[in-house]
Amino acid sequence: MDIVSWNVNGIRAVEKKGFCEWLAAEGPDILCVQETKAEPGQLSDDLKNPVSRDGARYRSYWASAQKKGYSGTAIYTKTEPRDVRFLGIKEFDDEGRVLAAFYGDFVLISAYFPNSRNGGARLPYKLDFCAAMLEFCKTFAAGAGQGVILCGDYNIAHKPIDLARPKENEGNAGYLPEERAWMDTFTGASFIDTFRYFHPDEPDNYTWWSYRAGARRKNIGWRIDYFCVDAPFAARLKSSEIMPDVTGSDHCPVKLTVL
Repeated sequence: MDIVSWNVNGIRAVEKKGFCEWLAAEGPDILCVQETKAEPGQLSDDLKNPVSRDGARYRSYWASAQKKGYSGTAIYTKTEPRDVRFLGIKEFDDEGRVLAAFYGDFVLISAYFPNSRNGGARLPYKLDFCAAMLEFCKTFAAGAGQGVILCGDYNIAHKPIDLARPKENEGNAGYLPEERAWMDTFTGASFIDTFRYFHPDEPDNYTWWSYRAGARRKNIGWRIDYFCVDAPFAARLKSSEIMPDVTGSDHCPVKLTVL
């Protein structure tokens, strides 16, 4: 099973850049998207229910923000999940930050973590979200035989290896000590960063680049998009990769293949 996650930075904008064609050609079993900036009623039928290269039509599920043109998550899936839920906390659901799809023996969570913003202006909100997300994941990981996959834009570079210029970015949003400490807590609670599981010491792997100064061409980026799983689920992991050649957003997709 191939699962892809991508912060598209506006689903309607990326549609104009060949999103549906890319999705049809790539054909993952499930695609999680973040920062959709749209409601289903604003979207074309092709965008709501695209068709894969194998002729399968995707179902789509949406969590939209109350604020127009802001935040939002979605899941495209070839197989209908047995249930789809929001996080269940109003202050986060109002921004469309989480969708959880339940399949046979695992739950897949597509999440768009808040940006802590300059000067940590929104850091308390973000840390509250992070704490709620950890509890959400732990609840399902505790269930007998139920794996947890948490994917999306975490808006956190965990370690110095995860951004091109760590020293210059100390104190900047996405690399604040409090954010990195939460990632330590999360991975310390038996959740595995799957990319580092397969590529523990491999540098220069990023998922987001500023639009400024040719950052993407120069590969001056940050790895802030993740697939994390609970430890027992690691036995099912086959690969975890970054797809830097896919353009259309300031983020690139990440891909997890599971048995």
